[in-house]
Amino acid sequence: MIDIKLTREYYLESDVVKVAKDLIGKIIHSNIEGEITSALITETEAYAGVTDRASHAYNGRRTQRTEIMYKEGGTAYVYFCYGIHYLFNIVTNVKDIPYAVLIRGIYPLNGVDLMLRRVNKLKFDKNSGNGPGKVTKLLGIDKNHNGISLMDDTIWLSSGNITFNDSLIIADKRVGIDYAGDDALLPYRFYVKYNDVLRKIYE
Repeated sequence: MIDIKLTREYYLESDVVKVAKDLIGKIIHSNIEGEITSALITETEAYAGVTDRASHAYNGRRTQRTEIMYKEGGTAYVYFCYGIHYLFNIVTNVKDIPYAVLIRGIYPLNGVDLMLRRVNKLKFDKNSGNGPGKVTKLLGIDKNHNGISLMDDTIWLSSGNITFNDSLIIADKRVGIDYAGDDALLPYRFYVKYNDVLRKIYE
């Protein structure tokens, strides 16, 4: 399978939950000051805009921060969480429909030594990229990347050449959004079971 950069049309898909699931197994790349890293996406969460009480854009909220979510699909939405971590989201759907997918987990593939330095570790294990705060640290993503196009060459996604059977992709409720009431229980989080494919990468 040829590794192909995802097109704008991919991000304009109207079903954000479908995109969140389909992103499992895709490759995310970053080119930060000429240093390139890439990683396999292993966990995502969908946020369905104005009707989703877990979304920053719930009920049509438009602020200086959330305005990025109303841009055309294929835009990076990066925000600071709890004064600790930057979180990286991918805006989907057409302009003015504020859907987004949070990238919650990755497995490093290329530029591993650089990633280790960024997180001050000597080696990776299966949990090293588990969590959205770890994702941005490993890839070198911060507030400077909020609003950039994923069509450019700073952060982009590609199709990759690793596929997972549907039986290995789990749908579950999202994490840390108890405030969202019943919407917190929606099966909008997707992650891949640790399996032989990932074991070959890490062991």
